[in-house]
Amino acid sequence: MSMSEALDGLRKVDLSELDLNNVGSWPSAIKFIAGLLLLVVVVGLGYNFHLKELQERLAQSEAQEVVLKEQFSSKAFQAANLEAYKDQMKEMEVSFGALLRQLPSDTEVPGLLEDITRTGLGSGLEFEEIKLLPETAQQFYIELPIEIKVVGSYHDLATFVTGVASLPRIVTLHDFELVPARNDTASKLRMSILAKTYRYNDQEAK
Repeated sequence: MSMSEALDGLRKVDLSELDLNNVGSWPSAIKFIAGLLLLVVVVGLGYNFHLKELQERLAQSEAQEVVLKEQFSSKAFQAANLEAYKDQMKEMEVSFGALLRQLPSDTEVPGLLEDITRTGLGSGLEFEEIKLLPETAQQFYIELPIEIKVVGSYHDLATFVTGVASLPRIVTLHDFELVPARNDTASKLRMSILAKTYRYNDQEAK
C-alpha cells in the first residue's frame, strides 16, 4: 500500500464506526497506525520499567567504583608504608612506657595533701573539706581523686588553682563549681573542685 492510498483510506474512515471488539475488520491504514501507537507505548513502558532501572543501577555501580578506587588507593598507600608505621608504633610504645614509668610507684598521699593545704593557705583560702575518694585502676596507672572545698575571693581561688597545677606531682583539676559563700555577700566564693593524682600501675603493666 502506497502512502497516498493510505492517506486516502484514512480520509474515508469514520472513527465512530470502528468496532473495538473486531479489530480485524479495521482498514489497513488504521491497523498500521494502531500498531505503531502500540509499539510506541510498549517501548515507552519498557524504558520506564527496565531501561530506567538499569541506568540507576549503572549510576550506583559507577559511584561504588569511585569509592572502591579511593579505598584501594588508601590501602595501597598504607601497605607501602606498613613497615614505617610499625617502627613508629614501636617508638611510641617505648616513649609511652617511659612516660608512665616516670609516675611515682605510690601516691605519697600525706605529702600531696600537705602541699595542697599549704598552697591553699598561702593563697588566703579557708578549707572547708579535703577528702580522699576511692582509687580507680586504669590499664597502666591508678587514679586517686581528692575532693576539695575552699572559700575565698575569686583572685585567691585563681591563685590556688594555678599553684596546685604547678606542683611537682602530676595533679589534674576537674569539675569546678563556684557559688557565693554567703547570701549577703558576693566577695567570698565557695569552690568545689576534684583534684586527681596518679601513680604507676606496676601489676597491670606486668
